[in-house]
Amino acid sequence: MQPNFGTNVFGFPILSLITYLPLAGAIFLLFVNKEKVKFIKYFAFAVALVDFLISIPLWFAFDRTTWHFQFVERFSWIKALGVEYYFGVDGISLLLFLLTTFLTAISVLSSFNYIQERDKEYYIAMLVLETGMLGVFVALDLFLFYVFWEVMLVPMYFLIGIWGYERRLYAAIKFFLYTLFGSLFMLIAIIS
Repeated sequence: MQPNFGTNVFGFPILSLITYLPLAGAIFLLFVNKEKVKFIKYFAFAVALVDFLISIPLWFAFDRTTWHFQFVERFSWIKALGVEYYFGVDGISLLLFLLTTFLTAISVLSSFNYIQERDKEYYIAMLVLETGMLGVFVALDLFLFYVFWEVMLVPMYFLIGIWGYERRLYAAIKFFLYTLFGSLFMLIAIIS
């Protein structure tokens, strides 16, 4: 199957750009010295803010007169399993997508004074979490949705377990167990 960007009025994969930009920022932060706390904080905020700003045109380019998925990106990914790389948004997922980019930027900014230890790891986790959340909202292939769902759960576990309040370890373990069983049932449903 040839790459299909269907109703994507931008002419390039804008949903992929917005979804993977935070992941690229997180990968970059892996190579930054952890002593450069101020740079790490401002870089993470800049990535989240740019991600929000480049997502705003989606709102204005979205055609509200149709129920079809828009900004579609589709091509064969794992042919043997019939899995496609298939992104797109409808009216509901677009709102959640935009809300995620906005709230992530606000969350990163508001954590500047709160996070006092392991700053680098925190901001990497936040950016990876953003990628997972955005992917969940735009994935139109069930397997791809599952991949992003799992990507989202890993940083959430660490955010709860390391930077949570009292009983954070208990909460993180409980979160892990619930999501593990939920994810296993979801995987079984996808496979069958």
